[in-house]
Amino acid sequence: MADFEAKAKDFRTAGIGLLAASVDNQDDARKAVRELDLSYPLAYGLSADEISARTGAYYDADKKFLHATGFLLKPDSTLAGAVYSTGPIGRYTAADALDFVTAMSKK
Repeated sequence: MADFEAKAKDFRTAGIGLLAASVDNQDDARKAVRELDLSYPLAYGLSADEISARTGAYYDADKKFLHATGFLLKPDSTLAGAVYSTGPIGRYTAADALDFVTAMSKK
């Protein structure tokens, strides 16, 4: 989230909205917003089981842990791209997401 916050102004300039979602409770989500000084919304309290079932996000049932999953949506809310991670590598970076969306808008 910090990576996307660092480029949040670039996303806004390009007319692109950001939204993060978390299974964290409200207190932990507020702490993350404060610590990262997020300027974009962070939804909280999501069900890891339900998110995994609905999106295909990798859920480690033993550790009760939902791995990061990134979605890029078109203006009509259809899926433009997705990245599914099973660990700390293989996630959208802010620069990659911005480049992807910018390139798609030129088509």
